[in-house]
Amino acid sequence: MLYAVAAVLQQRAASTAPVERSLRLGLLAYLISRPLWLLGAAADVTAFGLQFWALDHGSLVLVQPLLVSGLLFALPLGAVLSRSRLRPADWLGSALVVTGLSVFLVVANPDRGRADASTGAWLLLGAATAVPVALCVWAAGRAPGPRRAAFLSAAAGIVYGVTAAITKSAAHLLDLGFTHAALSWKPYVGICLGIGGMVMDQSAYQAGPLASSLPALTVADPVVSIIIGAVLFEEGVEIANGAPFTEAIALLVMIAGVFVLARSPLVVSLDETEA
Repeated sequence: MLYAVAAVLQQRAASTAPVERSLRLGLLAYLISRPLWLLGAAADVTAFGLQFWALDHGSLVLVQPLLVSGLLFALPLGAVLSRSRLRPADWLGSALVVTGLSVFLVVANPDRGRADASTGAWLLLGAATAVPVALCVWAAGRAPGPRRAAFLSAAAGIVYGVTAAITKSAAHLLDLGFTHAALSWKPYVGICLGIGGMVMDQSAYQAGPLASSLPALTVADPVVSIIIGAVLFEEGVEIANGAPFTEAIALLVMIAGVFVLARSPLVVSLDETEA
């Protein structure tokens, strides 16, 4: 819920930022002076605190897909601000998201796995994710507004998926003691990735409406996290008796619901309604 509120507030503030500040730290410097963005940032920080706690107690495959439910909170928020009612398509999109998410989590039945990986595995993860992020940023530089927003939000989603993995490991280190966490590279790399992801998603909000940026951001983060959780942390996703096929179908159903909801007039109206 908090991430949904943060996305709405930050998009409305970022949409007024000068174009030349896109993908630069100067964009954050501009946004810090906007009260609406600061309110969104407060929601973001609080949401991250809850996510940190959740990742410390659960698996990536369980926690990260649940972030998709943010769209379910965006709908009533849009209904209140625009004084409108949910359409049949909104109910359909909500049902698709809930059904797909529920079926995936029940069938996958992930366990907690491990909280860390070898240095080589982390380096391989960095290389494997840096390439699609770079391609998305490159493509964004050659695309018009809505497509630019989609590419940048996809890049941000990938970065946030990696950041979630590092956050999980950092939370485990903090459980062992502050010194263990402070002497590790993970908190510092996690902070840098978090800032980089924020610059990307704020640039996406600046480039186009939520309907362009929200689907890619909402989908990329959990999908990347599921892959990392299953491969890097060995979180025991079910693979027997055709489970992978059911899991894939469930994810496709969830993704379809995300795209339906992201294009809802109630979500689109969040860009335009006065606070």
